[in-house]
Amino acid sequence: MNKNLRNILVLILLAYLFFMFGNSVMSLTNPDEVFYTLTAKEMVKQNTWSTPYLFGVPQFEKPIFLYWMIRVAFLLFGITNFAARFFPAVFGIIGVIGIYYLTLLGFKDQKKAFLSSAVLLSSGVYIGLSRTVFTDMMFTVWILLSLLGFYWAYTHHKKKAVGIILSFVCSGFAVLTKGPIGFMVLVLTVGSFLFIKKDLKFLKSWSTLLGFLLFLGVALPWYWLMIAKYGSTFTQEFFYNDHIRRILEAEHLSNDTWYFYPFSMVWGIFPWSFLLIAGMACFLKGLKSRINSFYVFLACWMVSVFIIFQPAHSKLVSYVFPLFPALAVIIADFIISSNSGSKKSRALFWGLFATGVILGLFAIGLVVCSFVMSDTIMNYVGSRVPLYILSVLLGILVIIFFINLSRKRLMKSVYALVAVIMIMFGIVPIIDKHIEPFVSSRDVCAYLMKNYNVENTILCSKFFARGTRFYTDKDVAVIDIPGKQFFSPHPVLFLDSDLKVADFLGKQPVTYCLLKKSALDDIERLRKDFNIELLRQIGNQYIVRIKKREVVDGK
Repeated sequence: MNKNLRNILVLILLAYLFFMFGNSVMSLTNPDEVFYTLTAKEMVKQNTWSTPYLFGVPQFEKPIFLYWMIRVAFLLFGITNFAARFFPAVFGIIGVIGIYYLTLLGFKDQKKAFLSSAVLLSSGVYIGLSRTVFTDMMFTVWILLSLLGFYWAYTHHKKKAVGIILSFVCSGFAVLTKGPIGFMVLVLTVGSFLFIKKDLKFLKSWSTLLGFLLFLGVALPWYWLMIAKYGSTFTQEFFYNDHIRRILEAEHLSNDTWYFYPFSMVWGIFPWSFLLIAGMACFLKGLKSRINSFYVFLACWMVSVFIIFQPAHSKLVSYVFPLFPALAVIIADFIISSNSGSKKSRALFWGLFATGVILGLFAIGLVVCSFVMSDTIMNYVGSRVPLYILSVLLGILVIIFFINLSRKRLMKSVYALVAVIMIMFGIVPIIDKHIEPFVSSRDVCAYLMKNYNVENTILCSKFFARGTRFYTDKDVAVIDIPGKQFFSPHPVLFLDSDLKVADFLGKQPVTYCLLKKSALDDIERLRKDFNIELLRQIGNQYIVRIKKREVVDGK
């Protein structure tokens, strides 16, 4: 069997285990997974493939591509957890294969290509975004494929036309997935790379013109349709509120620091964090002396993503996720290069050693926490057994890791890290069911709808609004005292004062509520005018029934 094919098959199997295995166990989580899946579900209800809907009205927080994929998955698997998470996992697998071929183009080294993919598929943020319903995995993979298409064209002139066209088309789908920044990343990366290489003339060809026209054909029709149909409603929400405003205002104030993204890169790539620091130091130190154009290309890629996202006040780890494949390449290059020759790199050894210590402490910490935090563990997980299993498996792998490290078998130690992370995520489906009541509204909504006749609008905490709508199909109102509206406005009644809450409750003879503890405390202040009955607590969600006093007293 061809070695490349064998590597690809191994990577697909590993990626399946990391990204798709157990995806159906946990219900869709609050607040984001249910947001995207609810939108696709309401599109089904509205019988439309073009307009995203939320709470019964059009919403334009994100473009259409993710919703198309979820709807296709609904057709294949029904409206299920697995269906919602299916295509993020598929794109995660595609990204792993994409970085393999890009690294192979750049280094002509199958070991570096395979290790780049292994590092990427076992890194924390990449696993997380492959297993959840977000736009970021699809967006990142489209950008990766667009850059792969360009670099293929640049390094194989016989494939120039095909590569350039592929690059533009994939960029078009990136724009359909998250917006114009999908094209900006490609333009800045390719433009700066060709400028540094003094080779801008490379783009002077008929394939560039055809590729750009195809890009417009992929990216523009949906935007044109939305502008023609909804006018300023679409442009104000999509272009101003969700793009320009995020540059000017911080949605998450604590993230608005200059160091947020550098730190996010380090912890997000775990367990390769220490090796990233060492690898990046070597990469930057030797960048000027590198003859290989691929190093320049990687640098342009990372800098371009930073230039686009760093100035914006709204910051999330997922915003710079498009540069994580480049980080995986840098780590793999550092490991292979440091391990070659008779003299092994001390930086590689100590990076691996520090990683092993962290994982060993984590295994020990699981056992300690099962006793020290016994009540909390029992509440969240339901049993100590999964923690014991996980800690024993981790402990065995960490011991194997250190044995290999002590014998200077550094590459075996590297792949032992992949096995450690696989074990950690392999037990996730066992734990998922126990923590579900704390991260999803499915159980609480199922209990409410099964046991009570809910005829009116449900009052819920802001965090539970989307999940409540998704799992009950009922109208919702939000209580948040004192609170701020959703960053992207939702067409729901928003109650941010006692007066507004009392007025709302007074208009319904019976109101069922799904509340956080803080919202329940706010409701308690209205007890003199309403009968407030706690029906059940599931996880961190409280089911409450509220009746007007005159109804209770027969007045």
